[in-house]
Amino acid sequence: MLDNINLVGRWDILSWEQRYDDGRRELPMGEKLEGFIRYLPDGDMICMLYKSDRKRFEKGGQWNAPDDEKAGAYNSMLSYAGRYAVNGDVVTHFVEASLFPNWVGGEQKRRIEVQPDGTVALLARLEEGTAQARTARLVWRRHAQQNQ
Repeated sequence: MLDNINLVGRWDILSWEQRYDDGRRELPMGEKLEGFIRYLPDGDMICMLYKSDRKRFEKGGQWNAPDDEKAGAYNSMLSYAGRYAVNGDVVTHFVEASLFPNWVGGEQKRRIEVQPDGTVALLARLEEGTAQARTARLVWRRHAQQNQ
């Protein structure tokens, strides 16, 4: 029951897995990931997830690094921001900015599951009806120090 959960604040990522309908299990950012999702009282949200062992550029800087280093940076992080709304046990993220440009202008719907230990799992069905159909499950813990 969601009556006792307030999403406002910062939530730190604990795990992210994708379970495919064919039995496969993948960890998009590996065993060690970091990041957070922050829900603000005014309806804004931001999500930043990244591999803990993210590689630094060695051959260039932000704008002049070789394409393989830029691709590695893209593959080691997910970020997006926009507005959000909660309706029952679903939170919808209305994406206004994203590292993945195809998400901009779209909606990311996540079913909310409150765990007995106070963590929150956000679940999404992806690519329904295809060989890549799966459930993404991200588990979050409320940040220890709330500075809103």
